[in-house]
Amino acid sequence: MDGTNGGRYTLSELTDAVDSCWPHADGKRFVVCTGGEPLLQVDEPLIEALHARGFEIAVETNGTIQAPAGIDWVCVSPKAGTKLVMNQGNELKFVYPQVGLDPETLLSLDFQHFILQPMDGPSREENSRKTLDYCLSHPSWRLGVQAHKVLGIR
Repeated sequence: MDGTNGGRYTLSELTDAVDSCWPHADGKRFVVCTGGEPLLQVDEPLIEALHARGFEIAVETNGTIQAPAGIDWVCVSPKAGTKLVMNQGNELKFVYPQVGLDPETLLSLDFQHFILQPMDGPSREENSRKTLDYCLSHPSWRLGVQAHKVLGIR
């Protein structure tokens, strides 16, 4: 709400705001809905409005709410202690390590990509090493990093 371009928007204002963030150049336009739980706000009218403006739409969700139809790319990032409702999508991104949730229990779900990402925070370096080691010994998982954090981009 209080970050860059934060606030409350009507559907029209929101699609105008998203549209204004993109240069008018050739090529695909892509918007990722994330932060908190985006599926509390992303609904079919928003999806239709963004598609009408030429956007491809992705969401990163914790998977506790079923996604509405029409989203082009679904990334589920499950959290320990929550009930996973979405068991299929394009990408499953698991923040590692998480006490109470073993990555191997997620491999039976219907996702195209399985990505392990180091947990951020004071133990980021140690978690990065653990995550890399895990990926090397469990080839079903690919290593993912938050490039903006590594580069110091807000």
